[in-house]
Amino acid sequence: MLVAVAEDARQPWTGQLRLAEAAGVLSLSTDLAMGQPLEHGLRTAILAVRLADALGLSQHEQATVFYTGLLHFAGCTADSEIDAGFFGDELAARPAMMSAFLGSRRELVSTAMRVAHPDLAPLGRLAAMSRSAAGGISEFRKWARVHCDVARLLGARMGLSKPVQDALRHLYERWDGRGLPGELRGDQVPLAVRLMQVAQDADMAWQRDGAAAACKLIAGRAGTGLDPAAAAAFGELGEKAFDQLDPESVWDDMLEAEPGPRPELAEDRVDTCLSAVADFADLKSTYTVGHSRDVAELAGLAGHAAGLPEPEIRLLRRAALVHDIGRVAIPVRIWAKPGPLNRDETERVRLHAYYSERVLDAATGLRPLARLAGAHGERADGSGYHRGSKAADLPLAAWLLAAADCYSAMREARPYRDAIPAERAAEHLTASAMAGRLPAEAVTAILTAAGLPVSGSARPAGLSERECEVLALLATGITTKQVARQLGISPKTCDHHIQHLYAKTGVTTRAGATLYALEHGLIQPQAPAATVER
Repeated sequence: MLVAVAEDARQPWTGQLRLAEAAGVLSLSTDLAMGQPLEHGLRTAILAVRLADALGLSQHEQATVFYTGLLHFAGCTADSEIDAGFFGDELAARPAMMSAFLGSRRELVSTAMRVAHPDLAPLGRLAAMSRSAAGGISEFRKWARVHCDVARLLGARMGLSKPVQDALRHLYERWDGRGLPGELRGDQVPLAVRLMQVAQDADMAWQRDGAAAACKLIAGRAGTGLDPAAAAAFGELGEKAFDQLDPESVWDDMLEAEPGPRPELAEDRVDTCLSAVADFADLKSTYTVGHSRDVAELAGLAGHAAGLPEPEIRLLRRAALVHDIGRVAIPVRIWAKPGPLNRDETERVRLHAYYSERVLDAATGLRPLARLAGAHGERADGSGYHRGSKAADLPLAAWLLAAADCYSAMREARPYRDAIPAERAAEHLTASAMAGRLPAEAVTAILTAAGLPVSGSARPAGLSERECEVLALLATGITTKQVARQLGISPKTCDHHIQHLYAKTGVTTRAGATLYALEHGLIQPQAPAATVER
């Protein structure tokens, strides 16, 4: 398993990525951030296109509907902290609130009272909600504007059309004018939004209670929250609207459902799209705004310092941009906790790297990024997450990303500590190398990229540079005399270095020292010339 991951992480960038794939990855991320079942956004897009086709819309109009359906939650991280203040656990509350949003006001209020701060007594729950919404309805209008403004900006960054951007500006308006911020009603609401809303509500109801219940709900909301013409057209489709929406995954169906020319991203647009995904993730908390961009810049510079070829540096920088997308799947209250995390909270945090990898893995063109991004929490001694990989299991690029993430995080303030000065962050990173948690080569490259002095002690077990050189040559199987000859030292001095490195690493044999070096990233394993099935 670990060898396969390492090989995948070394895959080259293919240069082929459809816009729908990039938007689909962001859509999966919005599902995580909204507490929705994965692929809700994909199914919403498929249902909305089926509805648009039934209404006779042009291919261009259907494409607008498609991308509006994919990204209807694209601004949700910008208001995560607001939702967390109002509800407590925003991920637990959001699915119920979204299911009720286009229903009656009574339904919406009763749902809010039920899901907000469920751990508190009724009076305490009401007090907490009141504190978070002291400004009344104006607070909720602000919430909608924030969400829609961010969704529109991210859509523009991804290169989506002006009609899609306009639709993303009005995601929470309603047919009856009782939406948020409440500036549009009826036909003033973009048609793509009206169709998306039918598809969105239909999918949530279908997931919960089945096709018949979904059709009934849409009919019941016609003329109030939902466009009556769109609801009627959906009613004519009936349960056929949900045909083939229940396989293991609808990712391929989503790609096939895209109307029109199905554009691919030009090479110079890939980084722009990935930076939009990065910013979406970092908006989860005010403490992490800009974090992914900083990690990507530092990792790219470190790649140059470590001598990686340019294609690998490009892959590393892109993986660094999206390494934290899984962060959105963890509630704000955990990220914002001012004190130590308990076991349950720690395990949930460790899962965010897994979510990053799985979301990125959905798009064929992003799978090389997925393997690197998912490894950013690993440690060379096997104590990291989510696979517990060791130094030899992953390429240098993965360790550069892990070290860059550590350094950048230390330089940023967190709820439980102030930002750590650069010199102290460098000391912590060096200590991690000495303890064998990060490969020394990666730490050296990161400190060099950050413009900081590199300590000669940035080696596990306090090994010197010369001892590391001796160890690397020993691992190739040559004799002590040959090692000495290559290094230009006497055999006696070489043997002296060998005995010292044995004592420092706690081993007594060449094989043990070689294994230690592999585990701590001091040497890289040689790939076989060919593989043979046996």
